Amino acid sequence: RKCERVIFVEKTMDTKAFKRSLQHSENYHRKGFGHQEEVASQLQSEYQSQLIQQIRNNNYTLTRGDVTIRLAEAFGFCWGVERAVAMAYETRKHFPTERIWITNEIIHNPSVNQRMREMKVEFIPVTAGKKDFSVVETGDVVILPAFGASVQEMQILNDKGCKIVDTTCPWVSKVWNTVEKHKKREYTSIIHGKYKHEETIATSSFAGKYLIVLNLKEAEYVANYILHGGNREEFLAKFSKACSPGFDPDKDLEMIGIANQTTMLKSETEQIGKLFEYTMMQKYGPANLNDHFQSFNTICDATQERQDAMLELVEQKLDLMIVIGGFNSSNTTQLQQIAFEQGIASYHIDSVDRILFENRIEHRLLNGNLEITNNWLPDGEIVIGVTSGASTPDKVVEDVIERIFELKSIVAIA
Repeated sequence: RKCERVIFVEKTMDTKAFKRSLQHSENYHRKGFGHQEEVASQLQSEYQSQLIQQIRNNNYTLTRGDVTIRLAEAFGFCWGVERAVAMAYETRKHFPTERIWITNEIIHNPSVNQRMREMKVEFIPVTAGKKDFSVVETGDVVILPAFGASVQEMQILNDKGCKIVDTTCPWVSKVWNTVEKHKKREYTSIIHGKYKHEETIATSSFAGKYLIVLNLKEAEYVANYILHGGNREEFLAKFSKACSPGFDPDKDLEMIGIANQTTMLKSETEQIGKLFEYTMMQKYGPANLNDHFQSFNTICDATQERQDAMLELVEQKLDLMIVIGGFNSSNTTQLQQIAFEQGIASYHIDSVDRILFENRIEHRLLNGNLEITNNWLPDGEIVIGVTSGASTPDKVVEDVIERIFELKSIVAIA
């Protein structure tokens, strides 16, 4: 059985040389178009919040009536997201009449992506699970989102003669550079991530041989195979959608390097790195470790800061947590995971519309299912922890907090 993951590119393609060539093309833009001040004012009015700034200035706490809100000390829009959204706004201003496409959601937030549609930024259509680039014509403008695009997509757009606006977060580009280093030394990249996630799809497209592990449990399965061997067919079936074409676990795990999807849980990425370092040390001896194992720190600063702030927040006495972010946002899911592991009643919502009247809330469970919980807001004095993912505007957080105050006052009257 062979790995089913399909890459539509010649195996001999020098991805690093292609990227370098693309970046020197007159059709490639990565630094904006000089409309920063105008766009900054627009972003401030649409996405920022005076209430949230007030809470920040008040030691991240706000009490109104029976409700005390405690905000995490790092939350919401990160620098990479803010940069990507600003570049998308600049692109529309700079190309007022051209057709503008985006290869995927600019960030994982429904309100921001809806704003893109209102600005007549069109999304590449997906047919039977595959993007249809036939709609894009020469001279069209195409935005690459914050988590990047695969090298194959870049090649298609370059060949079509499109103007490419690359908003890829520099932290994601750093991971691409890491897997390029693995490839140069003929190491297999073991990527901690979700094989369906756009960022991991992009990262794997720059890798040579690669294997994607979702979590520590999958990493332990691979480590055990490295040390003791196992059922090759079972291995290939297990990772059929998460490895490079022609992957051979009996040959391709002798030299490995670690990389990650930047939004994964920092502590788990570190555990996985240490596990494989110890595994290769066991198999080949400490003196030979560097010939079989490479590790670079590719954990995003913003992801780390938000997770650390969440870990501090859940140490406080909280009655419940609200985690705000897109349901397809990986970094938001990791924040929810932290609350879950602390045993705190926590509700992951993507907008204020999930908070229903009659004390009901629709929220995403860690398994991805949506559920409606009744009577989620307790009577009497309560302390609510609030955080949001790196793609969530402060304005969305404000709307949620105001709805909680409103609902609590109704409950109190009733």
